Amino acid sequence: MALSALRARLLDDPYLAPYAEIIRRRAGKAAQRAAALASVPGSLAEFACAHEYYGLHRAKDGWVFREWAPQATSMWLVGDFSDWQVSDTFRLNRLPGRDVWELRLPADRLRHGQCYRLEMAWEGGRGERIPAYARRVVQDPGTLLFAAQVWDPPPYVWRVPSFTVPKRVPLIYETHIGMAQDKLGVGSFDDFREKVLPRIVRAGYNTIQIMAVMEHPYYGSFGYHVSSFFACSSRFGTPEAFKALVDAAHEAGVAVIMDIVHSHAVKNEREGLSRFDGSPYQYFHDGLRGWHEAWDSRCFDYGKTDVLHFLLSNCRYWLDEFHVDGYRFDGITSMLYLHHGLGVDFMDYGQYFDATVDEDAWIYCALANRVIHEVRPDAVTIAEDVSGMPGIAAPLADNGAGFDYRMAMGVPECWFRLVRDVRDEDWSIGYLWHELTNRRADEQTVNYVESHDQALVGGKTLFFQLVDAAIYDAMSRAAANLKAERGVALHKLARLATLATAGHGYLNFMGNEFGHPEWIDFPREGNGFSYHYARRQWALRDNPDLYYWCLGEFDEAMIRLVSDCHALEGTVPRRLFVSDTDKLLVFERGALVFLFNFHSEASVTDYPVLVPPGAYRLVMDSDEPRFGGQGRIQPGQTFELLTEMRGNELCTVIKVYLPCRTAMVLERGLA
Repeated sequence: MALSALRARLLDDPYLAPYAEIIRRRAGKAAQRAAALASVPGSLAEFACAHEYYGLHRAKDGWVFREWAPQATSMWLVGDFSDWQVSDTFRLNRLPGRDVWELRLPADRLRHGQCYRLEMAWEGGRGERIPAYARRVVQDPGTLLFAAQVWDPPPYVWRVPSFTVPKRVPLIYETHIGMAQDKLGVGSFDDFREKVLPRIVRAGYNTIQIMAVMEHPYYGSFGYHVSSFFACSSRFGTPEAFKALVDAAHEAGVAVIMDIVHSHAVKNEREGLSRFDGSPYQYFHDGLRGWHEAWDSRCFDYGKTDVLHFLLSNCRYWLDEFHVDGYRFDGITSMLYLHHGLGVDFMDYGQYFDATVDEDAWIYCALANRVIHEVRPDAVTIAEDVSGMPGIAAPLADNGAGFDYRMAMGVPECWFRLVRDVRDEDWSIGYLWHELTNRRADEQTVNYVESHDQALVGGKTLFFQLVDAAIYDAMSRAAANLKAERGVALHKLARLATLATAGHGYLNFMGNEFGHPEWIDFPREGNGFSYHYARRQWALRDNPDLYYWCLGEFDEAMIRLVSDCHALEGTVPRRLFVSDTDKLLVFERGALVFLFNFHSEASVTDYPVLVPPGAYRLVMDSDEPRFGGQGRIQPGQTFELLTEMRGNELCTVIKVYLPCRTAMVLERGLA
């Protein structure tokens, strides 16, 4: 292991010193496991090719189908081709000495578009199953039952066959295909490509993160109860439609990452992996450990070689087949701990290294990152871990798990605590600065004000929290409303401060950039199976008479500004001034200086701000009328550099007028 790298990490964080041996041991076990898995095929990436062996495939002499099912005693393909009856013609044979079942068929026995499933028998039972490696799964609109589908269209011809993710700070637009449209219903890949992707490109985001791509039986699960890990959700369209979406994004220079859910699986038995071969432990832990009570789902056993074969191949599959550029791994905390992080406050480092940690899960994370980056060195991996486990986003060479980024989950918690629980006049700007910039030196983070988590029914988006009932009747720019004006102002400040202090990436959830009203609620019995809250009302963003338009314009302006100035690339935010009394925050980032006045009513005039030497000009302010502000700041102004003594030091300052609840961005040039 890289001892020098570990020593450097211990110097950066001496609290890790007592656990140095555990860190080395975990990394060593991951390396040993990788070497063992790669020993026969020659590399870990070659090991991660189970999807090319299992499932239904064209062969030279027809078709071949294979399934891993150790406890099965008999197995048949059943479908359109057999009038949905069990037939010896479609009986699978168990390969000698193996837990693998195989069926070979002539080319004319199956046709593109036919539906099928498995009929499986085991000791003491029998049942219908969807093949574990099915690449296309559809739902019958009449019976609502799912079936695999023979999918053999002409090969998709890529317009951008080899996209490489540019080395840049990811500005991520988190999105959901089905609810991305205005219409009441489920949006499609084609709808998104034609109507929503151009909005994202125009707004300046360089990465889209797509939720709910893998097949899931219940639409309202947001895609987090996956049943078929190798199938695009057919409710959004065909695999080719998803490829066309990825292709179009790449043509626009936008990277595409997707949510990958390996932290658990849906408990459904017919269409999922639960009790797939009649046993409760084929893919999952046996007994209570195999069940996630809070999520009502199944927990993978990451110590099994065949489970690693399945999951690591799933990591490779979407890269190879759909040219996605990486993943956000959901629910890492749940994977890493036997208690799943439920009801646990992570208060000391001992909790990261005690017996509650599932080291097989930690090793799986390291293996997944090895595979992904071996297949695609430019791929992006992001960990969603609320526990703060050290090393999750540290490089493999530094004894970490190898994720490229981790979500800065303390940042939204900070914003919502301030907005929900603290009076405006009592905000601590020092606390805010700490939370915005608090991150480990050896890990890259993605800042965000809110993701989809904060927009779900039962909660409130930040903007809804700020304006409350005014969101319904006070969003017209022509009608003055103090609550709406406060919400608009603070919404802009929160997003600009979070973007400008972002360590290495920034994320926004679809629609939140313009303060999309209310919450997300998928069709269900409790809401009359309505799609009203499972869509995005783009007409609000497009109406210049509404504050939603102003917020959208501001978001585009700030994204473009940091992109054009490369303000986040290779730089860190450096604090210049903080005042809890005046509610002021000033910091520099590259050639930009950001000034915030969070005070609820007090503006400052001729306020001296310590700055590095240079010539300063105003390039953006949140009080511009087009951003829903009052236009109190003179646009395009420059600032005279002054000197004054502070203690025994001669300092350079500028004097600024900064109205309450307003931010300015200055660009520094040569004096």
